[in-house]
Amino acid sequence: MKKLIVFDLDGTLAESKSPLDAEMTALLHELLVTVKVAIISGGDWPQFEKQVLSHLPQDDRLGNLSLLPTCGTKFFRHDGAWEKLYSEDFTAEEKAKIVGSLGKAVEDAGFHAAKLWGEAIEDRGSQITYSALGQHAPLSEKTNWDPDFAKRTKIKARLDAALPEFSVRMGGATSIDITKPGIDKAYGVRKLRDILGVSLKEMIVVGDAMFPGGNDYPAEQAGVVAIAVRGPEDTKRVVQAILACLDDDLPPDSFVGDHALRSRVSPCLPMIDKLSS
Repeated sequence: MKKLIVFDLDGTLAESKSPLDAEMTALLHELLVTVKVAIISGGDWPQFEKQVLSHLPQDDRLGNLSLLPTCGTKFFRHDGAWEKLYSEDFTAEEKAKIVGSLGKAVEDAGFHAAKLWGEAIEDRGSQITYSALGQHAPLSEKTNWDPDFAKRTKIKARLDAALPEFSVRMGGATSIDITKPGIDKAYGVRKLRDILGVSLKEMIVVGDAMFPGGNDYPAEQAGVVAIAVRGPEDTKRVVQAILACLDDDLPPDSFVGDHALRSRVSPCLPMIDKLSS
């Protein structure tokens, strides 16, 4: 019996720093009727407001939604209004060390962008995020910059050596997220377990960075059932498959569009065939 579906945001529910489209909004709203839903992202709270909350209907279903910005280093839940339960913020000294190490790692790797759209390094309080092309780069530029993660892998290797006391993960299309040690999406799903009273075996995590070094990977390593997707269109099919499992009269695979996706989702369907709130 799965009781909680946990989603990444950028690259999973929406394109990088883009709003949920109408179909995804409707699917999430329908899912919130039946199960608890959480979204964990490297983005900060304003990004959640812009990409997610401004599109979802403001109704009682939000009580089933938990939001964990900055890779789970912050936790918000809704009880008539959005309430922040915690924020694992850096000290000033930690921030200075991380920012300095980021600058050196990028320089040593030789990947300075010819053009920036906004600041490349953003202080999100509980997370420092490096966006190679700037915080406001157009999606077309971001998609083409590091499609195989090779550039960020080189930068991450230097950061791992310089910042062994912190967690360094790749996320989004051009970003690297740095948090306190042990605080990543595995930390986030354990917080969901403790706060919501849902065991790890009762969760499913859906994300596009479910590979070693990706910021969704720690959630899978925590022991949660994980579904890797290639983008929002994949995620829509996964949500439709989950919703189909709620109806005994509909075969779950009837909502899955292509064979490759069906082969990835089907092994999980026996475990989610009777979701309940």
